Amino acid sequence: MCAKATMEEFEALLNESLEIDTPQEGSVVKGKVIAIEAGQAIIDVGYKMEGRVDLKEFADPGEAPKIEVGDEVEVFLDRVENVRGEAVISREKARREEAWDRLEEAYAKEDRVEGAIFGRVKGGFTVDLGGAVAFLPGSQVDVRPVRDAGPLMGLKQPFQILKMDRRRGNIVVSRRAILEESRAEQRAEVIANLTEGQEVEGVVKNITEYGAFVDLGGVDGLLHVTDMAWRRVNHPSEILAIGETVKVQVVKINKETHRISLGMKQLQSDPWDAVESKFPLESVHTGRVTNITDYGAFVELEPGVEGLVHVSEMSWTKKNVHPGKIVSTSQEVEVMVLEIDTAKRRVSLGLKQTMRNPWEVFAETHPVGTVIEGEVKNITEFGLFVGLDNDIDGMVHLSDLSWDQRGEEAIQSYRKGDMVKAAVTEVDTDKERISLSVKALDADTFSDAVDGVKRGTIITVAVTAIEDGGIEVEYNGMKSFIRRSDLARDRADQRPERFGVGDKVDVRVTAVDSKTRKLGVSIKAREIAEEKDAVEQYGSSDSGASLGDILGAALKGDQ
Repeated sequence: MCAKATMEEFEALLNESLEIDTPQEGSVVKGKVIAIEAGQAIIDVGYKMEGRVDLKEFADPGEAPKIEVGDEVEVFLDRVENVRGEAVISREKARREEAWDRLEEAYAKEDRVEGAIFGRVKGGFTVDLGGAVAFLPGSQVDVRPVRDAGPLMGLKQPFQILKMDRRRGNIVVSRRAILEESRAEQRAEVIANLTEGQEVEGVVKNITEYGAFVDLGGVDGLLHVTDMAWRRVNHPSEILAIGETVKVQVVKINKETHRISLGMKQLQSDPWDAVESKFPLESVHTGRVTNITDYGAFVELEPGVEGLVHVSEMSWTKKNVHPGKIVSTSQEVEVMVLEIDTAKRRVSLGLKQTMRNPWEVFAETHPVGTVIEGEVKNITEFGLFVGLDNDIDGMVHLSDLSWDQRGEEAIQSYRKGDMVKAAVTEVDTDKERISLSVKALDADTFSDAVDGVKRGTIITVAVTAIEDGGIEVEYNGMKSFIRRSDLARDRADQRPERFGVGDKVDVRVTAVDSKTRKLGVSIKAREIAEEKDAVEQYGSSDSGASLGDILGAALKGDQ
């Protein structure tokens, strides 16, 4: 019984010793390099166990292996024994386990970790963090996009861990966070030494459409395109180049956002201070067209001073034309100063004022009565527009087309492009109107025919036609119509048939209308007028004498 108890105690002690001395698979153990052969290091991990590890597992990215016989190293024990009776160990896995412990502690404390970029993958890069591989997104490499990451490969540098998951083996790091933090500290220090209005030197780092970023020694300031020069700058690249050293003035500093606004033109004299003396009102200057818009064109009078030629001040004759049809960019033009507003830094210019008003020129060279010839440019419901010299038009109103035809009828015989002759009847330079007359070229037959004839005059006409409603008569070539009711005072005599073509008849003029070119005549009016005269001269019907007696006496008197 005693011997049996002793054997059980020995077995228990042996098992306890084996459990203590034999390392557990999946753990990190210490070993000693006992030999290096065939690109491998033979490591004694104790417990009468040896294993082999490739030398490359002892090298950092881009460097040669650092291992010698006698070195003590930590390795990861995968299996105690393989088919060859050797322990299966790994230096890389040991480094990884060690690294994960170290990185988890750094992540919890938000400390920086050291690593080296050693590879490129989709969307970013791989980073060796001393045994653990992390992912560096492309957006986290630098504060600005990096086109060439070659100089950064294999370089040991600090990183910030953004996210890590040991179970999945994922680590995401950022280099940009380190740079931004460093820049923030540097920016705060530089900004503290800057004051608004201070003149400093900087290097152009980047150029955009709206300006340029200038490095002031660790902090960037924005030089806006409008603060580069007093003149108009279409793009910053016109006057700046990347890498160029420039002198700038600190225009504004925002202490909260650490944004710095810079200016170059502030170091130069403001050309607007002398605008009124150099460009007095109504003075004429030569300038260069810098920009064309729908409402006009900008003309540079000198660097930093631009004026606007409004579309209404560009041409005397072209009213509804885009400014680009009159001037072109970079063209040298003569302009007149119309108005200056120094407070708003505006100069109003005129292009047409440098040329004479074509209506004034026309009035001087074409007095009323002058005969002109031009092309019919347009036909409207109220007349013709005829093209004249210097791109101006004259108008022939409907009433000035013909003496004999109505305007609506006369205009039908004209077409666009026809050449017509007309006489100048009026020139209004203020309203920019020229009135023309085609009919003025011919004699006014109506005026000639009724010359000296007034309302109430007794004239002799010839009967030219008999109609049911009256008779047509002619006087000096002018036709008139006497209605049936105007053929006689007595109703019984108001018969057209009692007249014959060719008869001469005395009539009284009732109307002379030059506008409608009508001569109104009446036999009845003549008879009534004669009766009135007879009564006044030879008696009154109220005194007892009959109308026949009075008319008879009047007739005798005439005889």
